[in-house]
Amino acid sequence: MTETLTTPKVEPPRKRLFIKTYGCQMNVYDSERMADVLRPLGYAATDTAEDADFVILNTCHIREKAAEKVYSELGKLREMKEGRAAAGQGALTIAVAGCVAQAEGEEIMRRQPAVDLVVGPQAYHQLPELLARTARARGERIGADFAPVDKFDALPKARGVDGPTAFLTVQEGCDKFCTFCVVPYTRGAEWSRPVAAVLAEARELAAQGVRELTLLGQNVNAYDGEGLDGAPSTLARLAHALADIPGVARIRYTTSHPNDMSEELIAAHGALDALMPWLHLPVQSGSDRILRLMNRKHGRAKYLELIDRIRAARPDIAMSGDFIVGFPGESDRDFEDTMDLVRRVGYASAFAFVYSPRPGTPAAGMGAQVSAEVARERLHALQALLWEQQTAFNMSQAGKTIDVLFEKPGRHAGQAIGRSPWLQSVHVDGADQLIGQIVAVEIEHGQQNSLKGRLAGQRPDRLAVGDMEREMTA
Repeated sequence: MTETLTTPKVEPPRKRLFIKTYGCQMNVYDSERMADVLRPLGYAATDTAEDADFVILNTCHIREKAAEKVYSELGKLREMKEGRAAAGQGALTIAVAGCVAQAEGEEIMRRQPAVDLVVGPQAYHQLPELLARTARARGERIGADFAPVDKFDALPKARGVDGPTAFLTVQEGCDKFCTFCVVPYTRGAEWSRPVAAVLAEARELAAQGVRELTLLGQNVNAYDGEGLDGAPSTLARLAHALADIPGVARIRYTTSHPNDMSEELIAAHGALDALMPWLHLPVQSGSDRILRLMNRKHGRAKYLELIDRIRAARPDIAMSGDFIVGFPGESDRDFEDTMDLVRRVGYASAFAFVYSPRPGTPAAGMGAQVSAEVARERLHALQALLWEQQTAFNMSQAGKTIDVLFEKPGRHAGQAIGRSPWLQSVHVDGADQLIGQIVAVEIEHGQQNSLKGRLAGQRPDRLAVGDMEREMTA
């Protein structure tokens, strides 16, 4: 009898992937999909660049400082790469993805030779091929074409998700050409995914326990993807179809343009329970003169009238917005018009930024640039008003019972953090076993950035963990 010795199969070591994401929710979605693309190649996520074999910087080109942060980060990665090579610790592959890659691909390779790959937002499905070419030390290192249909067709059908909420890109690109914005040049023309493809991805997410979908697009309410009947659909009809998927309880969408806010979509906010009462609708300025210079194609009166129609359809809706201060030529009167619009609307949340010139955009060449000091003063005044409104909205929830979707554990034992229908962060003790569920919560108090509550029906006979700690150290 012959004894046969078998050698145990040794699994190759997993390669480690670190993705640093800058900018908007669409970049978050793109980062998740890049991880999906690389997973079959053996790449598993790691939390730090120091532990990674492959580092991707998924970049945003909206603001100048964001782009410079990328170059600063690349300098650190170059030192890390050279240090590893000198110590014989293996290769580190560096890639730049996203909108900076699209706009400045050749410049990135010139300024930072340590970069191995440059991949635009419509080409990250090519990562496996580009990695193979890089490993063979030949071929192109830049993939930055505009072919979103090819990208989505090439992506893996399965997605890795972590938690009960997920982003879902349904539209890309922009045809508006605001004078301050680079998106039409980095993301290309408006393009919408077919309804069937969106529904298939949504069903896959729901099967993994996702309860809330946030539909993404540069102009998401311009969505006109091919419907199941072959005719162009709308965002309202897509939302109704998504709400019919078992498990999908909440739907949001961002970012919208006022000119694409149709009557059908407004009506959907009143008719569709799954469509959450929170709407991000950027206006950028309250001055008609500045809006014309921005090429926004709407005025303050149209925006305010639109807000009235939306609130008539859904009285409890919370408004969010974006504002730019210090746009070229902005006067004190123009800025006061913005402050007046904010007071009239009353925002539950908003983002405000100092104008940042982007090379190649019309606004970058405009005269009458506002001084940095004046722009900062205006920003501080606007932010103070917006924070005051946000805090007041949060505090107005005290005493109400609202449905909360619990998303993750809190900082304290037994605590869970969830989201209200109005996208507020809600902290609840004794709820860690409810993650992934939508539960009624009684709101005890609100503050600038969050709400504190207890499970509905729970007696308030004990202090929260955080409150106990504060009392003990007082």
